[in-house]
Amino acid sequence: MRKTIQHKSIFEKYWTSLALSLITMVLVAGCSTNMPLFGSDTPAEVVEAAPVVIESTSTGLTSVPASLTDEQALLINLYKRANPAVVNIAAYGGQPGFPERAPGPSGPGEEGPSQGSGFVYDPAGFIVTNAHVVAGATQIEITFADGTISEATLVGLDPDSDLAVLKVAQLPAGVNALPLGNINELAVGQTVVAIGNPFGLEGTLTRGIISALGRTIPAMTPFSIPHAIQTDAAINPGNSGGPLLDLQGRVVGVNAQGVTGGDGAPVNSGVSLAIPIDIVRRVVPALIETGRYDWAWLGVVIGGNVTPALVQAMDLPVERGAYIVQTTPGGPAEQAGLRGVNNMVMVRGRSVEVGGDVITAINGQPVRSSDDLLTYIALNTRPDQEVTLTVVRNGATQEISVRMGIRPAGSTSGFGLP
Repeated sequence: MRKTIQHKSIFEKYWTSLALSLITMVLVAGCSTNMPLFGSDTPAEVVEAAPVVIESTSTGLTSVPASLTDEQALLINLYKRANPAVVNIAAYGGQPGFPERAPGPSGPGEEGPSQGSGFVYDPAGFIVTNAHVVAGATQIEITFADGTISEATLVGLDPDSDLAVLKVAQLPAGVNALPLGNINELAVGQTVVAIGNPFGLEGTLTRGIISALGRTIPAMTPFSIPHAIQTDAAINPGNSGGPLLDLQGRVVGVNAQGVTGGDGAPVNSGVSLAIPIDIVRRVVPALIETGRYDWAWLGVVIGGNVTPALVQAMDLPVERGAYIVQTTPGGPAEQAGLRGVNNMVMVRGRSVEVGGDVITAINGQPVRSSDDLLTYIALNTRPDQEVTLTVVRNGATQEISVRMGIRPAGSTSGFGLP
């Protein structure tokens, strides 16, 4: 071995010598602010790395090292601005069995508090979170990023949107409400970040993209939440109620659900869902003002979308629409004369329910699917408002006026009932 080392080739000796020389030059350059960069004609006295600052209309930006990319600098500054307004929530005595509930003092056999996240919505001390985090709680504690712990009161809760509003008597110094974004400015592929407390780990930022828009997700009731945002940003138990932010630091959604694996384990699978900001803008002000939100209600069970089998079975002149299979007794749709299914036929060996009305438009807006109908009712109508439905019945198109009702509380009439 010693002999081999002693007989290096002339090329090995050359490259070894050159490498040592380069390392020496780099070390000297790193220790001196007066040495120019390799190959630079710039005078030594002006060669100095300037910090990168990402411009923003928001306040609180700070300088970050020049070695970071612009996106890294932006995320660092976004976190510094937004994290003080994100809180950790511990709700005691609430609904048992949630995956976000921590073990009690005696271990897993004893239920601890429900743990979640939230964010400051208003400088008066109003905080938004998920309804499922605080439902039924007898005591709620808020921990701010600076360690301040405050007791919170429940102002209002809406299980149909899984949103709740809490209030603390006073915000810590320097904590500001987060600005709200606009759902119409979002696009699939757009970068978003989530800040929250997964598994109780406070102040955690995760980054991803919007992987889909316009999802319909289940609420705490048999109804559904429309227009939801799907993201691959890691959202785990404890993130619920925290903000989903765009790169300007604006809240575009409230993190609510993660899609679990086949074993049901509540661990992020890369598919997470957030309540959209347009639902937040409608529901939260009403919760602050009255403690509740009244949703408009049509009173129908939608069996799904129009299919080729249904077109054949009913000889429909349309190929898109929302198909009514049932109207709720005494509900707005039944009172207006809308009809559900009344028979069943076989189409190529398949049972198809027939006889129901097919809704193809509401107030002139096309209804191509049941999601279109649910979204329009949720975002564009109020109780006691009259709407015009365009329906196909017995092969003919007609318009029917319906006066919207108030969605029943604690309804058990079935999933997807608009």
